[in-house]
Amino acid sequence: MAEGEEEVNYASVVFKAGNNPPPAAKRGEETVYGEVKAQNETKNEDSAGRRRFQHLACCLGILCVILLGGIIGVCVYRVQELNSRNQELEKKNNILTQKIQDMTTNWNELNISRAQWSIDSYCLGNTDDKCKPCQKGWSLTEPSCYAYINAQYPHQKTWEEAQEDCRGRNSDLAVAHDSEEKEAINTNSFGSNGFWIGLRVVNKKWKWVDGSDLTESSWIVPPVDGGCALFYKGRDKWSSVSCGATHEWICQQKALSV
Repeated sequence: MAEGEEEVNYASVVFKAGNNPPPAAKRGEETVYGEVKAQNETKNEDSAGRRRFQHLACCLGILCVILLGGIIGVCVYRVQELNSRNQELEKKNNILTQKIQDMTTNWNELNISRAQWSIDSYCLGNTDDKCKPCQKGWSLTEPSCYAYINAQYPHQKTWEEAQEDCRGRNSDLAVAHDSEEKEAINTNSFGSNGFWIGLRVVNKKWKWVDGSDLTESSWIVPPVDGGCALFYKGRDKWSSVSCGATHEWICQQKALSV
């Protein structure tokens, strides 16, 4: 280079595009992408919601089926139980009906037997072919018949045994609700031995075998537990002795209307 000439330096300037805004087309693409993404997310949320609803509906359906099955099962059980009870009641009803029929038959047979017994006891063997108001061996004092069982030792009985014997004769131990009946017992009696009559102490009261109370307290001493009444011919008062003692006895029954 010649002396006196100036040296000239050149530099190249390059502009970088890193900080420049994107072109409008690119921004449009990004906007569309963002909208599509948002729509996809919304669709996903809707789909998840539908699936949850479907699961819930399915669970509720299963519960309804189980509940319905339980109700049907209970109804079937109750119907079977009612049928079983109905069959049991019908069986019991049939048994009771049969028992009633048997009792009716037995009752009719008993009535026939009693009627025949009455004919045999009150009518047969009489010389005038007429029925009598009392059986043979019984004494009549209207309106009752009396049987004086003059049993000798060891065939005498306690008060309870005597009453049982009278029951076997379709009667009871004799009662006297008034002075006329008391006199009737005395009139038809015999001997000096004591006879049981249908009077004993119950709950510290003198009671007849028919359940009524003794109204004439002067006829016997005050009641003592375990006491029964014993009648002696000709005595105005009856005696109170232990019901477990053994004596003769008097039976009484209503006279037959002929």
